[in-house]
Formats: sequence, structure tokens, C-alpha cells
Amino acid sequence: IVRAALAVRQRKGETVGVEIMIPLVAYAEELKRQRRIVEEAVAEELAAAGEELEYTVGTMIELPRAAVVADQIAEHADFFSFGTNDLTQTGIGISRDDAEGGFLGHYVAHDVMPRNLFASVDVDGVGGLVKLGVNGGRGVKSDLKCGVCGEHGGDPESITFFENAGLDYVSCSPYRVPIARFAAARAVLNQ
Repeated sequence: IVRAALAVRQRKGETVGVEIMIPLVAYAEELKRQRRIVEEAVAEELAAAGEELEYTVGTMIELPRAAVVADQIAEHADFFSFGTNDLTQTGIGISRDDAEGGFLGHYVAHDVMPRNLFASVDVDGVGGLVKLGVNGGRGVKSDLKCGVCGEHGGDPESITFFENAGLDYVSCSPYRVPIARFAAARAVLNQ
């Protein structure tokens, strides 16, 4: 990551924003230790290159435990990115592949679930975990950058929820960017 950022700067003269994200953290100690490894590796690379580089280290909140103890994890994070696809699987306790290839259509058709929760965020359940994580993290670091990545980041209804939950950004696949930008602007205007 560091070498790529330095190469872009050398080749194009551009500064690259570097965010290093540690996935699947459940315990603050995991992130603390991984952050130390990242910082040591970055320092070695920069010393070898004789360069400086600004970067941040954060985590993807994908596990219910991480959302519950977000205040502890935030002590070692510069940002949170909520991985809502995995948070949906772990929060509801179902495999996306098994659900979408099996019972999920039946559940939606028979009003057990209002919609495919992998396409539009489960506001009451998974959304509650997101809010808990945002509030816990920002309770420790008021300026903690929080966002979401994954398919939900391109869904207009989910984007409205994310804006109301206080997230700073959404990330989605390139083909969904136009609708995501429109939905984000609409959500801000509606507030």
C-alpha cells in the first residue's frame, strides 16, 4: 500500500489518501496489535524510501460484538467502515449464499421479511448495530470517521438510513455510484 502510494506521487505528482483497514475485528486488542504491525511496516517502508506519508488505520465493523464494544475498538481506530453485508450475515445468523439461493425469496413473498435484507439494510436489526457502533465509537472519538461499504451503500433506502445514523460516507460498486450520489443528496436535503 505504501509503495503504491509513493509510486503514484512520484509518477503523477499526486498525493494519495491512504486508509488501511483491518477487517473482522471483534476485540480492541486485535486492532491494537494489528495497528502496531501496520505502523511498524509503514515506518520501515518510508524509512527505506526516504519519504513521508500521511495515512490512517481503521477497521471494518462486521461482527455484532464489534458494534457492541465499538467504544473500546475506537481507542485504536482512526475510522470505522461498517461492512453491512457481513454484519447482516453475522447479525441475523444466516449465510447470504444459502438464504438467497433458498428460503429468502419465500420469506419475502410471505412477509416474514419485508425485503431482501442483503439488498436493503435491515434498519431495525442490523441498523441498530450500526447506530450502536457509531454512537459507541464517537463517544470515545467525536471526530471518528464512519462509513459503510458494500451493496447497501448503493441502495437509496439504506442511504437515507445511513445519513440519519450519522455516517460520513457510503461506498458501493461503480455502477451504483450515480444513484448513490443522488440518494445521498436527497437524504441530506430531507434533513
